[in-house]
Amino acid sequence: MNPAIPRCMSTQHPDNVTVPFFASSPILAGEDEIREAFYAFSHLGCDEQMWDVEGKDIDAHVIRKFLTFYPDYFSTTVLGRDVRVTLRVPNPLCEKAEAKILLETLESIPRSTDTARLFYGTDVVPIFEVIMPMTMSVECINRVYRYYLHHISARQDVRLQEDDITIKEWVGDFSPARIDVIPLIEDVPTMLRSAEIVAEYLADKEIRDQRVFLARSDTAMNYGCIAAALANKIALARLDELARRTGVRIHPILGMGSAPFRGGLTPQTVIRTGAEYPSVVTFTIQSAFKFDYPVEEVRGACHYLKTREIKGASPIDAPRALEILERYSDRYRKVVVSLAPLINLAAKYVPPRRARKLHIGLFGYARGLDGVSLPRAISFTCALYSLGLPPELIGLDSLTDEDLSFIRDCYPSFEAKLAQALAFADLECPLMGDSLRRAIERIAPPFEADEEHIRLSRHIRASLDKGNTALTEDLVLRAARIRRFLG
Repeated sequence: MNPAIPRCMSTQHPDNVTVPFFASSPILAGEDEIREAFYAFSHLGCDEQMWDVEGKDIDAHVIRKFLTFYPDYFSTTVLGRDVRVTLRVPNPLCEKAEAKILLETLESIPRSTDTARLFYGTDVVPIFEVIMPMTMSVECINRVYRYYLHHISARQDVRLQEDDITIKEWVGDFSPARIDVIPLIEDVPTMLRSAEIVAEYLADKEIRDQRVFLARSDTAMNYGCIAAALANKIALARLDELARRTGVRIHPILGMGSAPFRGGLTPQTVIRTGAEYPSVVTFTIQSAFKFDYPVEEVRGACHYLKTREIKGASPIDAPRALEILERYSDRYRKVVVSLAPLINLAAKYVPPRRARKLHIGLFGYARGLDGVSLPRAISFTCALYSLGLPPELIGLDSLTDEDLSFIRDCYPSFEAKLAQALAFADLECPLMGDSLRRAIERIAPPFEADEEHIRLSRHIRASLDKGNTALTEDLVLRAARIRRFLG
């Protein structure tokens, strides 16, 4: 297994406005996603592709397709060594209908090794990691680790009857012997316990390098933008301390989209983002980052992320951050619950960019929310921007001047992200409310309103109010094109 940890993880998050040139339709699926991954590797400089098995029809032959479609490129750029393919699998505890796809995916890993060996003529392991989404306990990741170890890899030494050959002698060996499991932590309570979960996972294993994936999108959707940032920062500081205490090298992954609400990582903000999260090794390169900016900008940004110096995590006063987080999040969640019907209505007109099955986010699983469910984070974000109320603004009226001083100190990009969101906000939007308007007047940094975006937001609200929605999707898309992200 390659000790070099990837820096730029290309993902399939459908937040792009622009349809990539290689796509056969605006909705990427199947072979288009193979082409996309190759483009991310060969043209943009990404060194990892997250291959999403969760929520879509599985393609168990992704390695074979890479090597068959692009043999010249992959003959010199070795899968598993120079670039990685990392599978995101379903979590059976949260996605019952997808549960057995996890097992199918794990079964495909040794077959991918067989394919790579034939292609390279040597012992190459192209896939040796999987990402477990919605990790909430150590059992979530231990089960995957142990299932592969005890029920896939170990069976190669089994004989189907006493006088018969082993399964390994029959069909070949099962490589890799074990896999690495990356916990993807998406809710605030678990994020605050992430170091404890990882410590427990490492306790009975000989692991020197462990990757930990901290979400930003779903965390922001469920708790608010500021809460997500503070939770990320607390978790990163605690993971850093765990690494120092145990000697295990912890390699954080931070999942960030282009919208400020979902992290605000674009080709134009990589320096700022890298400085704000100095201990993060891998950033996600989502679809808007890849396709809504000039290719030279994207390539340069990826090069910067791959060559920046990794440092220790930024310190943070966790008790003070948690006090703000809880009060702000409580206000944010109450507002979102009240707006849920309109958000769900507007989200119907967000143009799809990926072929995906229905998925209920953490709001759907959360308790005490009166059964409120919401669309996925990208559609959620796009819906609110389209309505003229960027979600970054929700909950600001819960913050005191002292809170804001603390936030500005430990979350340096806060004002820049707030200014970007305010540029697309309709301050006359009836969804905003007087309390939020007063808060914006009190704390808003200088910003320049985008009048065209505001005009489109008003047109979208009017179309929804009157039920005259024939052009609503086109209006949503036009507004997104101004922002350079869908949601």
